[in-house]
Amino acid sequence: MMPFRLCLAVCAAAALAACSTPARGPALNIDSLTASEVASAICGGAFTSEAATRAYLERAKARMAFNAFVTLDEAGALREARESDAHRAGNCRPLQGVPIVVKDNIHVAGLRSTAGTPALGNFMPAADAPVVQRLREAGAVILGKTNMHELAFGISGYNPAYNTGPNVGVRNAYDITRMPGGSSAGTAVAIGARMAPAGLGTDTGGSVRIPCALNGCVSLRPTVGRYSQAGMAPISHTRDTAGPMAISARDVELLDRVISGASPVAAADLRGVRLGLVSDFMANLDADTKSAFDAAIAKLTAAGATVVPVGMPNLTALNNSVSFPIALYEAYDDMVAYLRTYDTGVSIQQLAARIASPDVKGTYEGLVIPRMLPVPSGGVTPAAPIYQAAMTTQRPALMRLYADTFAANRLDGIVFPTVPHVALPANADSSSLPNFLLFIQNTDPGSNAGVPGVQVPMGMVQGGRMPAGLEIDGPAGSDRRLVAIAMAVENVFGRVPPAR
Repeated sequence: MMPFRLCLAVCAAAALAACSTPARGPALNIDSLTASEVASAICGGAFTSEAATRAYLERAKARMAFNAFVTLDEAGALREARESDAHRAGNCRPLQGVPIVVKDNIHVAGLRSTAGTPALGNFMPAADAPVVQRLREAGAVILGKTNMHELAFGISGYNPAYNTGPNVGVRNAYDITRMPGGSSAGTAVAIGARMAPAGLGTDTGGSVRIPCALNGCVSLRPTVGRYSQAGMAPISHTRDTAGPMAISARDVELLDRVISGASPVAAADLRGVRLGLVSDFMANLDADTKSAFDAAIAKLTAAGATVVPVGMPNLTALNNSVSFPIALYEAYDDMVAYLRTYDTGVSIQQLAARIASPDVKGTYEGLVIPRMLPVPSGGVTPAAPIYQAAMTTQRPALMRLYADTFAANRLDGIVFPTVPHVALPANADSSSLPNFLLFIQNTDPGSNAGVPGVQVPMGMVQGGRMPAGLEIDGPAGSDRRLVAIAMAVENVFGRVPPAR
């Protein structure tokens, strides 16, 4: 049987259709439909992929002021949707005809892949990245490529390079004057504003979780190595991963299942879930975030989850010794290899020379290209010996700290506010180093340890105007358990409303 809420949405669409005679099928209530529900409705014949794709394309075209897209592939998406409809009978796949979006540093065959930077403005990959190929094979339709913080080197999405509206940079789905978070800014905004029900981002230190926290979506940073890194413009092979982003936790479960080849999981029983609270993750919270998080923990406890304080000695210092040394050192070699492997026709020097964002340009010219790292006293120092120490000593110690914490306290996960503050105003200052460090404060440690993390909206703050997010990091390899917990958490919190 069709789920009750889906039935209401489809019936509403049918009622609207009865009032007129549109040549292209009934209007769809895309504000209420998840990717899983769209797939179910298309498979059940309630509406076509073409009708759904048109609805999302029209929404995207109506909201170009948010700068969510670098490329909106209207003709290609409609062609794919028609092909999906033509072959649907007897071949209903998990994402049958579902429109999705892809961050512009992940390859989609036939669409340019700019990584948000001018030097790659004409680079056209010949093949899909493996993560995209898996989604296509499951029936997904690609609406287009989404905008991002340039070269994925930031948390604000304030990128002057690619804008479809009058504003500079990607803008928050809930308030166009605020930043959307980054670096997977456009995917999160497209989902929050219902220009798409789901999509892909990439995450090095928080880049699928930070923007979903600020735009009311769910996202998973999988265990490093769970997904192929091929066909993606890199920062760090040690830290990079693609990650699914969607309206609902069940959608994230579905996308992760398709990409990884895993078996389905149901929502966990929270009465069997044990979560840890670590003081390092509770620093620098604004009043709205703290209030929302306290309320969220109370709801989880009332629903049967066990939440206990745990210690992680020297977590912040250990993470700091790993984070920049690995990302900034690997960024040079990994980008050189990427530009050569995929025949971009661009050298790393040419790439750096045309960077449009002042924060990213400064990082590339001052640190990445000369292979240097900043030091606390000011100035820079050669990166190689610090990188080697991070890889051989500090990162293994950080990984052991996480593993020991989970094991000693019998934890399914560590729970914390995804970001310490609500979305900042969208301007050049949102990309400052202090704001960068603030917004990666909670997402970065698990990234460096290589463990999975799931972001779930925990409610609306500031008078119901802006979303806030909760993250749970789990042991390495516990991705499916983590998405099962996320589905249970979402059942307790409910989903936040779409941006208007």
